[in-house]
Amino acid sequence: MAMMENLFLQSLSTTSLLFTIGILLASLVFFWSYDRQRKEPPGPRSLPLLGNLLDLKSPHCTLYELSKKYGAIFTIHLGPQKVVVLAGYKVVKQALISDAFSVKEVVPIINDLKLTQGIIFANGDSWRKMKNFAMTSLKDFGMGKKASEEKIIEESQHLMEVFKEKDGKPFDTTQPVRFAVSNVISNIVYGNRFEYDDPDFRSMVERACKNTELMGCASVQLYNLFPWLFHWLGARKQMMKNSRASRRQMTKLIKGLQDTLNPQMGRGLVDSFLARKIHFEASGIMNSHFNEENLLVTVLNLFTAGTDTTSSTLRYGLLLMAKYPQIQDQVQEELSRVVGSRQVLVADRKSLPYSNAVIHEVQRVISVVPKTAHCTSRDVIFQGFFIKKGTTVIYLLSSALHDEEEWEKPNSFHPAHFLDKEGKFRKRDAFLPFSAGPRVCIGESLARTELFLFFTTLLQHFRFTPPPGVKEDELDLTLVGSFSRNPLPQELCAISRV
Repeated sequence: MAMMENLFLQSLSTTSLLFTIGILLASLVFFWSYDRQRKEPPGPRSLPLLGNLLDLKSPHCTLYELSKKYGAIFTIHLGPQKVVVLAGYKVVKQALISDAFSVKEVVPIINDLKLTQGIIFANGDSWRKMKNFAMTSLKDFGMGKKASEEKIIEESQHLMEVFKEKDGKPFDTTQPVRFAVSNVISNIVYGNRFEYDDPDFRSMVERACKNTELMGCASVQLYNLFPWLFHWLGARKQMMKNSRASRRQMTKLIKGLQDTLNPQMGRGLVDSFLARKIHFEASGIMNSHFNEENLLVTVLNLFTAGTDTTSSTLRYGLLLMAKYPQIQDQVQEELSRVVGSRQVLVADRKSLPYSNAVIHEVQRVISVVPKTAHCTSRDVIFQGFFIKKGTTVIYLLSSALHDEEEWEKPNSFHPAHFLDKEGKFRKRDAFLPFSAGPRVCIGESLARTELFLFFTTLLQHFRFTPPPGVKEDELDLTLVGSFSRNPLPQELCAISRV
């Protein structure tokens, strides 16, 4: 009897052991599979508190180099913050068009500047409403229509007058180009342009460009990471001062339009917004997104974005023409042959493939907005990696525009990137200067039209050269800035061709 009990206990013990081992193996398989699903992107080792900050001497360039070591999706630490970086056309494009990555990151300086309304840094229902309104209004008041072409052509005449006054002598193109480009968006937003010597207009443009420059500077980036420690920094204080002054000026302009508003005769985007605001209030809807703060921030967004990036690209284009006179020769030969002395029109774009290719190549090379930051709206498995909800994701837009797998000569100024074997213009999938997906630049159509008409009109009437005594290869193509990129201020000569 005792022997049978022992055999039974041994059998029970063996069964229990096998059952336990089975449970453990199943658990291991489950957690191994689960861990594989939660595998986070690799990345360099980081220091306590500082993370990888000491390695980022030139942020977007350094990040692109890291992508070659760790892959197109990798993790870095900006101070205590874990960030996922996406590089290369295919990965960047796939994420941009996904709703999971469409939430805009809001850093401390954006909260300080009260820019969480409007279009660029807003999220949720307010962003969707303002984005749709702005896109509709931009179309209503010119974008993509004959009206915008006329406004740009009118402004190009004013810009040419400034260039003619220089009488072929060296000058910095920065201010006049900024004023001309800014006037196009001002005309659409307010319904009128400003004279280049208007002190209020000049100060608005200068403050907008200065704040864009400061947004990407090292001290403001430090403040965003450690706001409790670096709130006293001068760059942040300057941005706050500039923002308050711009708000006062734009509030005054909006008030003037409000006092003379005729809802049946919209002069621009502001009138359209005010008319909708009145309609909602008359309907008893007092909590709509059409309020004073959304109007002000939307105007600030459009004015700033409509000034800085397009003017920087145009200035860089003129610099490249002076740097590469043989390319300038080909543009001007094509313009003379196809257009002659009459005004260049948008309809001429198809007949000017080389000029169009040069403009696109300028945009590719400058990569005027080299990176942008979003957040994940939910936990997501992307390309086999787990990215947690709320994680900051940096898109290296410049990496798509310089992707070695997409471009024949990614690091050279090579207009043939946009020409086929027959010399006809060809589109390139990796051309993403305006981003893509839900957060694509709403002013893309307007910016394309501006670049084409300003660039071709200026090249039709002027030859751009280095100042006397300066050789073409001595012109500096260095780009500065990390939030948006600008050519260094330097002088060119605009020699009349007429």
